[in-house]
Amino acid sequence: MSERANRRRVVITGMEVLAPGGVGIDAFWALLTEGRTATRGITFFDPSPFRSRVAAEIDFDPEAHGLRPQEIRRMDRAAQFAVVTARGALADSGLDLAAGDPHRVGVTVGTAVGATMGLDQEYRIVSDGGRLDLVDHRYVVPHLYNYLVPSSFAAEVAWAVAAEGPNVVVSTGCTSGIDAVGYAAELIREGSADIMIAGATDAPISPITLACFDAIKATTPRHDEPERASRPFDGTRNGFVLGEGSAFFVLEELNSARSRGARTYAEIAGYATRSNAYHMTGLRPDGEEMAEAIRVALNEARMNPREIDYINAHGSGTKQNDRHETAAFKKSLGDHAYATPVSSIKSMVGHSLGAIGSIEIAASALAMAHNVVPPTANLHTPDPECDLDYVPITARERRTDAVLTVGSGFGGFQSAMVLARPEMSPA
Repeated sequence: MSERANRRRVVITGMEVLAPGGVGIDAFWALLTEGRTATRGITFFDPSPFRSRVAAEIDFDPEAHGLRPQEIRRMDRAAQFAVVTARGALADSGLDLAAGDPHRVGVTVGTAVGATMGLDQEYRIVSDGGRLDLVDHRYVVPHLYNYLVPSSFAAEVAWAVAAEGPNVVVSTGCTSGIDAVGYAAELIREGSADIMIAGATDAPISPITLACFDAIKATTPRHDEPERASRPFDGTRNGFVLGEGSAFFVLEELNSARSRGARTYAEIAGYATRSNAYHMTGLRPDGEEMAEAIRVALNEARMNPREIDYINAHGSGTKQNDRHETAAFKKSLGDHAYATPVSSIKSMVGHSLGAIGSIEIAASALAMAHNVVPPTANLHTPDPECDLDYVPITARERRTDAVLTVGSGFGGFQSAMVLARPEMSPA
């Protein structure tokens, strides 16, 4: 890994998380390590018409998190998440952006479905609950355009932290959270920015989202026991549990971080993304496209598979995804896949679509910081085709110097990131 010293290296020096059952880093990590689940019956609206009626909701009070009334009125729930977590990550980093060049500070925001909740709510209002074919514009919220364009999320974050450098929205479905952070790291490596505020957000728990996933039977109908509904790698799994949330990070160049004495959670040592060019929702059973993303990420990190200490899986809880991932790990890591603990935090916080990749990066960095591997909750009946060490039920102490975290998204998106503990010696 010492060869990484020959290039511009990127580290995480600040982060914040808003996740179901765990608002803030400490609460989030406690939930994961205790193996508690935050999935429950949907409370945001009446879910009785839908096939899947469970979700992982956040008990979120925007005013308690420092948002002003005008900000609350202007922003969709997902944008509120993004601003709160971006501000929190910046505070956690200890950086004073006002002391530097704002043109060297950039923002990347990942989101799969943008302002779904805001658009859904406003359509119900302007259509009078769906009764009007020609909607009545007089009832529109003044900032409806902000709901329409996901770029408003990146603008809000940039305004919140006074960043005037590269500003980008990444929307690659359920890999958006990994891809946004990976893209931000590449901007620093190539010299286009010195500091990036990067992460992802989604608040998709709305009737239109439930209808979309009901149509393809991707979400679980196990609404009679919501706390046990998300069962990645379990032989009785029958779909994922929808979630919401956000995680943001401060990324900066390693030498710069060291010069100011910053704490570093992890180095973003390698990143890659691939597409299967195959099917909108289907996956090839051999896992080749995810395996290729893993191989390229490892190559960028200049690491061999045996250096990976933990895999934070996508682990959505659908039949095909979990088997696809298992095959990809075996194909890319070889025999080391059998010796490497793997777990899915979606078993506890659900699947927040574009946000989950960033939330999983946070979990991976915390696993390194604490040398603890979070468990896969609700894993009681292993699927014989998922025959790796999926850390069932209980967290496990383990020295963790390098973590592989992966994502898989509808449309064939497959992404992988390698996080490593930076060497203590000067680069």
